[in-house]
Amino acid sequence: MPRSVNSVAKRARRKKVLKQAKGYFGRRKNVWTVAKNAVDKAMLYSYRDRRAKKRNFRSLWITRINAGARQHGMSYSQFMGSLKNNGIELNRKVLADLAMNHPEAFAAIVKQVK
Repeated sequence: MPRSVNSVAKRARRKKVLKQAKGYFGRRKNVWTVAKNAVDKAMLYSYRDRRAKKRNFRSLWITRINAGARQHGMSYSQFMGSLKNNGIELNRKVLADLAMNHPEAFAAIVKQVK
């Protein structure tokens, strides 16, 4: 009995990976073994960095809030503690946007919590 191979599925799998590797440089885009490794690594990076992006943005927001608070004579930790004690529930994303783009609104918040 002849050996049964599923060439249709194999070709489809390889086409899928080569399509994902479109735009890569050199052999990474058209040689199956190299492209497979490149796509696997890219998928790992994308999975990891979707989580890292959240950390990076939180860090950026904290830096911006700290800079805005220090212009009004408070540190970041004092400012956030005062916000919590006064029951103002604005998240860091909104506070950073206010500090960056609407300094008068941010100044009013700082004045309220002082």
